Amino acid sequence: MFSEACSVYFFLVIVSFLVSCSSSNSVDSVIYGGCSQTKYAPASPYGSNVNSLLSSLVNSAAISKFNNFKVSLPGSAPYDVVYGLFQCRGDLNPSGCRDCVSHSVSRLGNLCPGVTGGVLQLDGCLVKYDNVSFVGVEDKAVVFKKCGPSNGYDPELSNHRDAVLGYLTGVGQYFRAGGSGKVQGVAQCVQDLSVTECQDCLGDATESLRTECESAAWGDMFLAKCYVRYSDHAHHLRNNDPNELTDKTLAILIGLITGVILIIILLSGFSRLCDDQKEHSALALLLNFKLCKIEIGVWCRQIYTLEQMKKVGASRNNMVHNSSSRNNKSTTQAKQISHYGILFHCFWML
Repeated sequence: MFSEACSVYFFLVIVSFLVSCSSSNSVDSVIYGGCSQTKYAPASPYGSNVNSLLSSLVNSAAISKFNNFKVSLPGSAPYDVVYGLFQCRGDLNPSGCRDCVSHSVSRLGNLCPGVTGGVLQLDGCLVKYDNVSFVGVEDKAVVFKKCGPSNGYDPELSNHRDAVLGYLTGVGQYFRAGGSGKVQGVAQCVQDLSVTECQDCLGDATESLRTECESAAWGDMFLAKCYVRYSDHAHHLRNNDPNELTDKTLAILIGLITGVILIIILLSGFSRLCDDQKEHSALALLLNFKLCKIEIGVWCRQIYTLEQMKKVGASRNNMVHNSSSRNNKSTTQAKQISHYGILFHCFWML
């Protein structure tokens, strides 16, 4: 019973571990974040406007990959107005976009509690709010950059990288992904920019990427309103379909759970089989011992009866043949002693 309870607990721990692992999605990985230095009172009109804005961002993300809001609830002063926007990665579906924005808003609440502005860039979405309007304003300041390890000068890799970067910035689109050889890349602009502004932003990001990550295996360059990323293995771009990742994760999870269940069933069956065999062996040993006692008892009684008969016969012979020699008498006594030893052994066995 204890072993079965332990098996069930072990199974639940494995399932919990697998579910927690599978629920972690690369879309929610944090790239960068920041908070304003100005704070507001929790019960102030501005605080109410911030809460209303963040709720609107999450709700809108279910039907759109980009939106911006200006919130001023009734009774708010002009300085209580809050501005905000969200931008999802171009390859996310509506549910993935909403989940990403929801996670971002939740993290912003912990990252920037009680402040007038905050920004958080996750792998799959951007969320930003402030008490100063920034919507539609071009901003090409570098906010985050990171380069992978250097591969040394590799002409082939360099050519593929340049081809990818040229493709990403060559057409006026807010989101584009592509590859050349083993190099993959992705680029995106916040959609409050015009197409021309987007091209300018991506151009600056690309030039900075070439300069900062000249021979790196991968590189990320995030400006305030756009970003460009490339990798020779696409291990950190994560521009796979979230639904495909979910299906694969679910299939692996189901397979592992099924395997664990089968192992538990086999172990439980083997344990019961061993217990049955132990009980059967103990019962068989007890029955064999009792049968042995009966057989020994019968054998000993037969010997005892035979000895008695020999004694009677010996007495009669002594009465008829009183002239027998002492040597024969000694031999008979020796045989009797030997038989008595056999009888003693039999009774000891019983």
